[in-house]
Amino acid sequence: MPDIERHIDFATAVLEATDQCMSDDKSVFIIGLGVTDPKGIFNTTIGLEAKYGSDRVMDMPVSENAMTGVMIGASLVGMRPILTHQRIDFMLLALDQVINNAAKWRYMFGGRQKVPIVIRVLVGRGWGQGAQHAQSLQSLFAHIPGLKVVMPTTPYDAKGLLISAIRDDNPVIYIDHRWLHNITGPVPEERFEVPIGKARIMREGKDLTIVAASYMSLEALRAAEVLEKYGIDAEVVDLRTLRPLDEDAIAGSVKKTGRLIAIDGSWKACSMTSEIVAIATEHAFDKLKAAPVRINYPEAPSPTTPALANLYYPKAIDIINPAFGMLGKPSKSEEEVGIVYRNPLDVPDRTFKGPF
Repeated sequence: MPDIERHIDFATAVLEATDQCMSDDKSVFIIGLGVTDPKGIFNTTIGLEAKYGSDRVMDMPVSENAMTGVMIGASLVGMRPILTHQRIDFMLLALDQVINNAAKWRYMFGGRQKVPIVIRVLVGRGWGQGAQHAQSLQSLFAHIPGLKVVMPTTPYDAKGLLISAIRDDNPVIYIDHRWLHNITGPVPEERFEVPIGKARIMREGKDLTIVAASYMSLEALRAAEVLEKYGIDAEVVDLRTLRPLDEDAIAGSVKKTGRLIAIDGSWKACSMTSEIVAIATEHAFDKLKAAPVRINYPEAPSPTTPALANLYYPKAIDIINPAFGMLGKPSKSEEEVGIVYRNPLDVPDRTFKGPF
């Protein structure tokens, strides 16, 4: 990443990318539940309706399957729609349109038909929202040929990947985590693209590879900082894109370090961690010095109660102790390594006010 003086938060980066693309291209429009709300989907759509009018910035009825079909139709006739869902859970009502139409159309027409739609969905826990409102279903969409799936972690990638997604001629599922909206980082004011399908090395290391995406990449960085104090040099690979997955970046890092911890903020069975470990064993098996470790949610729906939430969500210590085990060091408690978490674990940073 180049040297950039200007720092903005993740939500502003998403808003800026949307604004600039709408300014550059009149075929770009946005529709979704809450897009015109005064809080603008966590401040990511604020002011767009006033600037571009209600013909290009629209709320929508609670009819996800029908509206997704309308947006796919718009993309087939030359528009570049952005369809937003405040929770990825709501998108389950539109799976027929997403999987059977958006993902298949270009293939069925021999590549001659473009489907330039962005479906932006939010994931992440918060305030006991529980089993139907705090799911992270990225693996489901990454499984489908014809879809591209991105999960930015930093404000820089939030802007660059969204611009790339809007300009892409294929359907792109753009997933951002609620807890990232208030983090800040360097972002250029001008337009730029982050290439879809390319991971980023967030931290160089030689002893251990940690592969993660979205909010879990921040926990991985936090773990790496602690591990450094104990003489373990961890490399953190931020996937940024889940489909197409950057196999070269994963295999290359594992070949260098010989150890792998794969993390995904979702369930373990058929997850992104399954794919990461498969890539490592297929392409770097002879370099592995220890069995890879996968870190995921327990195989149960997201809980509502604070007591269960504190046991459910992976955190830095859950990365640190497997790393200690790989390097022959004893496990430690959070107190011993100096990590303090807010209680309960599904309540974000105090600066995060919602709205949802």
